Amino acid sequence: MSAEAVGRHMPPVVTLDDLTAMMAADEHHRYEISPEGALSIMPPPGYDHAIIATRLMVWLATGVPVERIAQAVGLRIPGRTGGLGGRIPDLVVWNKIQSNGVWLPVADVLLVIEIISPGSEGIDTVTKRSEYAAAGIPQYWIVDQDSTQTVTMHVLTDGHYTARATMPLAWVLNTTPSEHELS
Repeated sequence: MSAEAVGRHMPPVVTLDDLTAMMAADEHHRYEISPEGALSIMPPPGYDHAIIATRLMVWLATGVPVERIAQAVGLRIPGRTGGLGGRIPDLVVWNKIQSNGVWLPVADVLLVIEIISPGSEGIDTVTKRSEYAAAGIPQYWIVDQDSTQTVTMHVLTDGHYTARATMPLAWVLNTTPSEHELS
């Protein structure tokens, strides 16, 4: 099913169950919703994006049990005014193993990583950054798909993210996850 076909059957208020059904009907797109109800429809990530995610996943697995790391899993994002959104970060690290589900809670999340794709800059660097901070996620990393695959590591301080470090992905891969409080 195409995004247009899904759109013709859009309910007036989209829930996380609706998003799950939309993704099942349209394997060519990712669907996310902000806690305020703004729907985002994105194409699947490209090859370079997938390679960056795989490199980070392998690196994370050197210091974090693989059962606590996931790619492209849905998170329930509570809003500041009581709404509930659903985001699908590129990588998530938890402090304990999670139960199976499509939209998991953020309570045990240690780190969320977003790899910026063309067209996702605003959502990844502003919108999701604000939502993840409001949800209390301790670390948020953004990876640019520039020539050095720049990683900007944000840490939650007083309810807002501050940049702790910015470095090429190759430098990150020469550290250990425990150096970033991820063991």
